[in-house]
Amino acid sequence: MSDGPVNEAELDWTDHEHGDRTFRRKQLGDAAGGEQLGASLYAVPPGKRLWVRHYHEGNEEAIFVQSGTGTLRLGPDAEEHALEPGDYVALPAGEESAHEIEAGDSELRLLMVSTMDEPDITVYPDRDMVGLYAGSPPGGEKADRTLSTYLDITAEKEYWDE
Repeated sequence: MSDGPVNEAELDWTDHEHGDRTFRRKQLGDAAGGEQLGASLYAVPPGKRLWVRHYHEGNEEAIFVQSGTGTLRLGPDAEEHALEPGDYVALPAGEESAHEIEAGDSELRLLMVSTMDEPDITVYPDRDMVGLYAGSPPGGEKADRTLSTYLDITAEKEYWDE
């Protein structure tokens, strides 16, 4: 339960740096006591990218551009769309919402929201990989997860094999 409003200026940034995927994040939803809806503020430096292109099978996401410009690669064919302040993008669960974001010539600041349902399967089409999450959804508290793993998308085992 929230004790009232949370001001983003009072929250610390969490830095993420993985090659050209460099960004800062403030988890607003968690700080405010959100349980079924996540919200994060992201700052992506010029020319850098956010998360690896992905989509969720069980959760919906949305993007609101606060400042800066960038490129959204969307859908199974990674069709490019320009992003600018005031743009809003709905990303329902499923392959049509596969997305990746890259900042333009200045810092790109985004508010991203998502449902926080679990279990969830996240698909990474460019890496032929899936992420499986239970106990806590992607973006949720990692310590609460009972399952959190990444697998090759073709990983299979016969049901009756021992």
